[in-house]
Amino acid sequence: MANSQRVFDYSEESQAEKLARKSKDSPFMIIGILGLIGVCGWGAYSYKNRGKMSTSVFLMQLRVAAQGTVVSALTIGLAYTLAKQHLFKDEKKE
Repeated sequence: MANSQRVFDYSEESQAEKLARKSKDSPFMIIGILGLIGVCGWGAYSYKNRGKMSTSVFLMQLRVAAQGTVVSALTIGLAYTLAKQHLFKDEKKE
């Protein structure tokens, strides 16, 4: 029996091709990264208006917000993938 799968060498892949492949494989990872960039941008903008809050407390709260954004995006992506594979699978394909 011959294996008919195509062999692809990922070492010859450029950074743009790698990002395109990753975004097709797991789009919620890209959403999480964009959320992280958004939270960091919001944090840099609001740093001046933090009031009497110390810098270390502000940065800890910003870190929690950034981590929460990424973890939430990945959790939603995992739940979507599991629901698509197990709950909404098409019986005709099997």
